[in-house]
Amino acid sequence: MPDSHSSQSSPQRILLSWSSGKDSAWALHVLRADPRFEVVGLLTSVNERHERVAMHGVRDSLLRAQAEAVGLPLHVVDLPSPCSNDEYEARFIAATKLAADQGVEGLAFGDLFLADVRAYRERLMEATGLAAHFPLWGRETSALAAEMLAGGTKAVLTCVDPRACPRSFAGREYDQSLLDDLPVGVDPCGENGEFHTFTYAGPAFGRELCVERGEVVERGGFVFADVLATPEPA
Repeated sequence: MPDSHSSQSSPQRILLSWSSGKDSAWALHVLRADPRFEVVGLLTSVNERHERVAMHGVRDSLLRAQAEAVGLPLHVVDLPSPCSNDEYEARFIAATKLAADQGVEGLAFGDLFLADVRAYRERLMEATGLAAHFPLWGRETSALAAEMLAGGTKAVLTCVDPRACPRSFAGREYDQSLLDDLPVGVDPCGENGEFHTFTYAGPAFGRELCVERGEVVERGGFVFADVLATPEPA
């Protein structure tokens, strides 16, 4: 199902659902090249107890550094820990309705091919009055991964599902070497939840973030690699 958008004289003001990973970063790059849209901010869910991006485990401080590097304001949806789905939906809808009151007309997502996820997001968006957009939808993921790397994307794996990928992949660079090492059946973009990433450079960034890998821990059945900011070069 192709993304639909009615023609209009001025670009639609939208937020981008920002996970801190490579797909949302590439979606920003694609959207900025599309004259139908004006991305006016990022929307991210953060675990308020641990101050980290939900599921990706990225520190709030690095999330804010990303927003600064791509030159967009950050809208945070604070989530309790633990968080029920009903509570998540209530907070998400409240945040998007607030954005709509401020002139935002749509929300874009970096989803690639999971139809059930897209249907869920579209159902949520119906309650907000905002249009839902999926700029990467249907892209063949091997080709998309190659395009991201050729375009200068730099990312590190922050979360790995050990049922799909070796634990040692946590903290590895998302590069051709990693793609070559992926087990058979693992999506090159990790779209099935095999892994999640933190992006620190790419065509949507005004500057590269300086980071290093920190501690690797196993929690809740997943393996997380912490990412730490390092001093900017003099």
